[in-house]
Amino acid sequence: MPEISIKAEELFELWHIPITNSILLALVTCAFLLVIGLILRGRLALIPGKLQSVVELLMEQVLGLMDSVFGSREKSEKYLPMILTVFLFILFSNWFGLLPIVGPVGLRHVAEHHGEVKEVLVPLFRAPSADLNFTIALAVLAVFSVNVLSVLALGIVGFIKRFFSKDIILSAVGILEIISEFVKIISFSFRLFGNVFAGEVLLLIIGFLVPLIVPLPFLFLEVFVGFMQAFIFAMLTMVFMAMATTEHAH
Repeated sequence: MPEISIKAEELFELWHIPITNSILLALVTCAFLLVIGLILRGRLALIPGKLQSVVELLMEQVLGLMDSVFGSREKSEKYLPMILTVFLFILFSNWFGLLPIVGPVGLRHVAEHHGEVKEVLVPLFRAPSADLNFTIALAVLAVFSVNVLSVLALGIVGFIKRFFSKDIILSAVGILEIISEFVKIISFSFRLFGNVFAGEVLLLIIGFLVPLIVPLPFLFLEVFVGFMQAFIFAMLTMVFMAMATTEHAH
């Protein structure tokens, strides 16, 4: 049975920066989304075709969902690029992690394992969300972006008023809000990592014990889980963004 490793394996170094198999698949996901985006942009037309009509319909549904959170179409359109980018990136990185080439395809090298020297297979690809370092970085970026957008929307004074005021009780609550910003990072990262990594381990074990047909229901389940984790991450980011860009009085 293949070895299960929580730590993402390093493949090579680029300018003294270690490139792991999770980073490699993340780069592949970014390149895929970039190519798809450029293709869709090149096919935009004043009179939409079937594909453009479907995309516009989906975008309208997404904007309607964001309107229910932000309470404003202007805000929804303003923050749509970030929310949609987060959702699509996590979604496709999770789905790419379920491809057959992820896991079995890799590089072999000799390493010491439990006091024994043997040949070890290092997977070439690994789902980015199955790497805790990656999910923490993604969570830090999301929380940092929310606070930056809060400063841009409310100004420096308005941003500070989110946490501190002349009222002692509200200031005490503001301190808890500051602590909650760090708690969000932990919640974001460990929720995404735990669900995706557990799914990969489940598929690996089931595929090893009972190959071929039996793993298929679990594979479809992980496709759904990958979608739900991307949706939850994007929704929480959107809710926190709506709270951070709204004045305290509102």
